[in-house]
Amino acid sequence: MRPRLRKRYLLVRLRRLGRNNDLILILLSLVIGVAAGAGSVLFRDLILLIQDVAFETAHERLHVLVVSLPWWRILLATTIGGLLVGLYIQFIAKGRHPNGVGQVMEASALYGGRMSLVRSLHGAAINAISLGVGGSAGREGPVVHLGAAVGAFVAEKLSLSRSLTRTLLACGVAAAVAASFNAPLAGVFFALEVVIGHYALSAFAPIVVASVVATIISRLKYGAFPAFIVPEHQLGSFLEFPAFALIGVCAALAAIVLMRSIAVVQVAFDRTKLPRWSRPMIGGLLLGLIALAFPEVLGVGYGPTDDTLRGQTDEQLLFILIAAKILATAITLGSGFGGGMFSPSLFVGAMVGGAFGSVAGELSPALFSGIGAYAMIGMGAVAGAVMGAPISTILIIFELTADYELTTAVMVATVTASVLTRQLHGRSYFRWQLERAGVNLESRLEIDILRTLKVGGIMSRNYASVPRSAELAQLRILLQSAPYGELFVITEDGRLYGTITLADLAEAAFDHQLDGLVNAGDVARLNPPILEAHDTLETAIELMDTTHEEHIPVIDSAGSRRLVGFVHERDVMLAYNKALVQLHRDAGAAY
Repeated sequence: MRPRLRKRYLLVRLRRLGRNNDLILILLSLVIGVAAGAGSVLFRDLILLIQDVAFETAHERLHVLVVSLPWWRILLATTIGGLLVGLYIQFIAKGRHPNGVGQVMEASALYGGRMSLVRSLHGAAINAISLGVGGSAGREGPVVHLGAAVGAFVAEKLSLSRSLTRTLLACGVAAAVAASFNAPLAGVFFALEVVIGHYALSAFAPIVVASVVATIISRLKYGAFPAFIVPEHQLGSFLEFPAFALIGVCAALAAIVLMRSIAVVQVAFDRTKLPRWSRPMIGGLLLGLIALAFPEVLGVGYGPTDDTLRGQTDEQLLFILIAAKILATAITLGSGFGGGMFSPSLFVGAMVGGAFGSVAGELSPALFSGIGAYAMIGMGAVAGAVMGAPISTILIIFELTADYELTTAVMVATVTASVLTRQLHGRSYFRWQLERAGVNLESRLEIDILRTLKVGGIMSRNYASVPRSAELAQLRILLQSAPYGELFVITEDGRLYGTITLADLAEAAFDHQLDGLVNAGDVARLNPPILEAHDTLETAIELMDTTHEEHIPVIDSAGSRRLVGFVHERDVMLAYNKALVQLHRDAGAAY
């Protein structure tokens, strides 16, 4: 092949590849995986840097090292830290509170995946300060928001479609979760289960790529170690499974108390009428007072959780830490600190499982698998119930333990906890948080369907048209077979001129003496209601409601007025109902 022909052949191949959406998504998911993975690492390092300034230690096991500090230093760190958070929100972020997974769900469902990267960076700064000064919250939610914003930013710069934007947003979410837990499989299913809301096969490949790449980035920094180093456990007997279901019951109650306690604290602070910038400072002081007695509540809390999984936490302390962590988390998030809910859920779950195991071990030592195993089961159950993501949580546990039997036990407890929480509380923390802010995803999604579907996608092209010169006798014949008894009168260049129904003919319909005198242009209704092909179903329904028309012509644009089809009210409602049924099927997969 000649060089010139070879070059032309390569250009043709490249153009074809450039039109391949699947290949473009894979390449973009690589970029997003790297960016989100690096962002997760930098966010974690920033937390430790701030923690080093606040508590003179950059170690993950803050609860062990902070006891050597004088009491005033702990109170100073949390109180001044809260003040900094409040001032940042008020004067730098302009009153915008840090966002998390709930806002990512909202962006994906209601705004086509569009998010502000600048706002997310402000949120990351607020969250890093909050966690660095000891805020009792999680780092996964902020990282998920940051990863999602990266994906949305790339999609916006490339002017991608709504569906592709949502896919790239999910790529950022999967990458963030995978990098946080060193668990790529969990990252994939968390993005599909929580953010997209269903398991879309078209999005699966790029999400997997982003998750794996982010995991590689994380492992280059921290090594091939999961978030928790879990000792090997072996179940004592399958007779323990009823006990695991009971753990699920206890986990559901703990999850509900954890979620509702945040709302109680928020309401209490609202009633004080204190300036919003001062509330994190007050919350920080209260948090510091709790930490003087129980330093385990400070920060992300992975150290105490890890100790419990290893069976190294005092059994009596397990019961106390359940209440202390719930109170500390409620004060942290309720007063206006930043942070997520995943880490507190894991902490509380580990304590609930460990406390349950300490009692079960006393009652039946022969069937007892150990406090560590029970702590892991409780951890998955509470986290799954709070997050509304049982499948992702189970996969995280499996990737952490690589233990099939233990994962089976986690499945029993997590499903029990998730079902009970849904029945008693109604929603996951993220959806409940959005509803408290006045955002109902279900109702807004239904409106979004009307604004997403286009008239051009449901219109019929099987319409009856006549030229303006068509005679009356011809009109009588054509009206008998025209769809819905309506003719569209068009000009010589295909423009819509008007419409004719039997009612429009009036007396001329039965007066044959007018056959040679009257044509279609004379009897047509000249200003009928019309729709353009790019109009939404919402526009169509509003027009049909105001004009009382069931059958409306569709033109390509207002400028050309070229007739391209018609839409009937029945077709509009049928398309809406089909989309609504599919929406609820997809939403069912997210619970």
